[in-house]
Amino acid sequence: MEILEAIRKRYSCRKYEPKPLEPEKLNTVLEAARLAPSAKNLQDWRFVVSTEPDIKSRLAQAANNQTFIADAGAIITGCSISDYTMRCGQNVAPIDLAIAMEHIALQATSLGLATCWIGSFYPEKVRDVLNIPSNIEVVELMALGYPADSPKPHKRVPLDEIVSRNKWEFENQS
Repeated sequence: MEILEAIRKRYSCRKYEPKPLEPEKLNTVLEAARLAPSAKNLQDWRFVVSTEPDIKSRLAQAANNQTFIADAGAIITGCSISDYTMRCGQNVAPIDLAIAMEHIALQATSLGLATCWIGSFYPEKVRDVLNIPSNIEVVELMALGYPADSPKPHKRVPLDEIVSRNKWEFENQS
């Protein structure tokens, strides 16, 4: 599958077949995350992969009771071990994790799997479920599994509304 095709096919799946993931597919998805770039090559991400039903159920509760994620083959919790701030003032944790998690999403799509970014969760509850130390930042959850729904068309603004060349030329936007 071409990269742009995977990007077009990726969607936020909210219904999963309660089917386990093959270890080779899961490892391929995780390898995609491992190969992601990171600030200063810190490779500051750490991933907790939850496949046990009880843990997935508890994570679904910690994710604002989004019970659909418990049906996914796995829930991947993305964490950061770094508190490094780049010169531009941005903390690396959410940026590095976003890149790695999107690598996961695109690789999963290319393997016929589906994902859903989960941003509505209580980090302290997730920390408790997974025994994550207090000095580690819990950044993101992602459901991963076989889809039991179909993607809806993505509504995207035209390219000329989001891109200007050489300088800021957007009207009515500050």
